[in-house]
Order: sequence, then structure tokens, then C-alpha cells
Amino acid sequence: MALPGEVASLIVSGGVPQPAGVDLTASEVFRLSSALRLLGDGKELPEYEVVEARDGFWFLEPGAYKVRFGEVVRVPERAVGLCFPRSSLIRSGVLVACGVWDPGYVGRGEALLAVLNPHGFVLEVGAPIAQIVFFGLWGSTRRRYEGSYQGEGVWRVR
Repeated sequence: MALPGEVASLIVSGGVPQPAGVDLTASEVFRLSSALRLLGDGKELPEYEVVEARDGFWFLEPGAYKVRFGEVVRVPERAVGLCFPRSSLIRSGVLVACGVWDPGYVGRGEALLAVLNPHGFVLEVGAPIAQIVFFGLWGSTRRRYEGSYQGEGVWRVR
């Protein structure tokens, strides 16, 4: 079962509750400036360039961007978070794609922002672009998230 937004907002600092989740806002936008190298035993992430906001807005041309959310998320050990784009973005040719937010993850998560609209996308700093929904796990997990993204945007474990 999904956690109601009022409950979920207790584990997302600064998040605005919705009926079935919590809004996530755009705090930073980056342009990809090199390729990902996915290897059998790891990865080499691409390099990124900061996209500067002008007068409180990002003016984004069609393309792929990395976006960092403004809220710190702490996924409970008996839950998993799934992130979805706001429906206004989908209806306007903009997608937000997120990975699974595993139990125990803590951080200001990041996502792919894909501007498919040929006219681009004007995004206000701090505008809600996604909603995270938390689902309880059936039973308990023996492991919690300890990957390389733990603490991203907040602190670093490694």
C-alpha cells in the first residue's frame, strides 16, 4: 500500500504533500557534457555543466538534463519510493525519469529531465516537477541502500 501524502511528507523535508505522495522541486539543473561508460564492474558517470538560472528561471532547449531535487528524502527501511513526473509536464512534452529509491536511501535525489517539446521548457527555480510515492514492503528487507548515491546533495558516505 502507498503511504498517504500527509504521512509521506514527514520523511521528505520541505516537501509539499499531495493525496498519494509528496511533490519534489527543481533546485539545480545540469547539462550532460560527456558520455556514460557502463562497465561490467562499475560505471564512469558523464561530466555535467551547471545550467545557470536567469531571473529565477531556466530556459531549457530540447535535450537531456540532470536535475537535482530540493528536498531531502529519507526512505524508511520498510518502504520503497517511486518517482513520477507531474502530469502538466507530460502533457507539455517534458519527462522526468527516476530510478527506484531503495529502503534506507538518504539524499537530495537526481533525475533525468528530458525536454521533448521542440519549443523548449521554461522552468522556475523551485517549481514542482515530480511526485514521490512511498510503498510499504511486504516483510522486512535484510539490506538497506548503501550505494554510491547515498547522501547525494547532502553528505557523502564514500
